[in-house]
Formats: sequence, structure tokens, C-alpha cells
Amino acid sequence: MADHTAPDYELDDTLTLDRPEQYRVLFEPTRIQITDLVLERAATVSEIAETLGKPKGSVGHHMSVLEAAGLVRVVRTKKVRAIEAKYYGRTARTFLLTGAPGRDTDIAPDIFLTEAAAEYARAAERHEHPSDKAMVSTLRHVRIPNERAREWALRLGELAHEFTGEPRGGELTYGLLLALYPTDRPHLPDLEEAE
Repeated sequence: MADHTAPDYELDDTLTLDRPEQYRVLFEPTRIQITDLVLERAATVSEIAETLGKPKGSVGHHMSVLEAAGLVRVVRTKKVRAIEAKYYGRTARTFLLTGAPGRDTDIAPDIFLTEAAAEYARAAERHEHPSDKAMVSTLRHVRIPNERAREWALRLGELAHEFTGEPRGGELTYGLLLALYPTDRPHLPDLEEAE
């Protein structure tokens, strides 16, 4: 497999998802897998179905739904025998969410965290010595002003963008989960308030 840092087709850098129906379309497990796969390179419904081990008709249906929502598109066609094969790609490298997935939808707001936790647990079980693979998780809490939290959110977005731009290669697909969120954790008063 050739290394590349971008799919083999043109796509926008970002697409803002601002309609609840786009969330409902995207946040379905098979559709998330499809949009992740075509970020590597354009692919046909048959290729995706074989990779996911799912029926071609099922993948074709998911692809039609994604296309109608503006999340994927046909990026090229190729004559294969007497049939014209359609190669699909994403409409954007990054889908920006305008709010929490749970708002105005029936999607759980912790969908990414739940999926990442399950993948992380499966990875730890699969590898006798998880230290052989690059695996790390950590959770930190700090009280900071809203302005600094916004700066951190932008930096995390840049880090995610950098990660998805990595050259493709190797035998494993790695996941990166980034989250910044307000909590209801108590905190000590500032020193000047305590005195």
C-alpha cells in the first residue's frame, strides 16, 4: 500500500454539519466506518462491503443515505467490463459539529467516548503485551477561564487535523480521541478568596 497523506481525490477541508438530519445520518456505526474508510482513498460499494464484511446491498443503502446528506459523493467512475464503477469519497476531510450530537437528535452525546472506550478495551484484550503497541490514555482536570478553554479546543482541533493527515501505512489503524468539556467537579477557592 502506498503511503499518502490525503485521499486520492479532491475534497474540502471542512464541512459544518448544521442540520440534525446530518447528525442522524452520520452517527450510525456502519456509516461512521464508511466515512472513515473513504478518507483513506476513494472506494466502490463492493470494496467497502468486502472490507466491512457486510452485504453489498446494505452498504449501497448506507452510501445512498450518506450521499443524500452531502457527506459523500462520487469522485470518479471507471469502466469495469460493461459496468461503470462509481468511486465514492467524502465531501470534506473534517466534519465540524455545530453542537453536541445529542442536541435536537436522538444521538447520545457520549457517542465518541463510548466507541473509543470499547475500542480501547478490545485493543488491550487483543494484545498480550499492550506496551508493544502505542497505547495511552489519561484524564486531567484543571480550572481555567473560558477563553483559555476555547484556545485549548482550537489546539485539539488542530492536533486532530494533523493526525488525520498522517501518511497511510502500517498494519494497524489507530484511533485518537480528544475531548474538552466543562465539569461539575468542585474546586478549592483561590488563595485571595480563602484569606
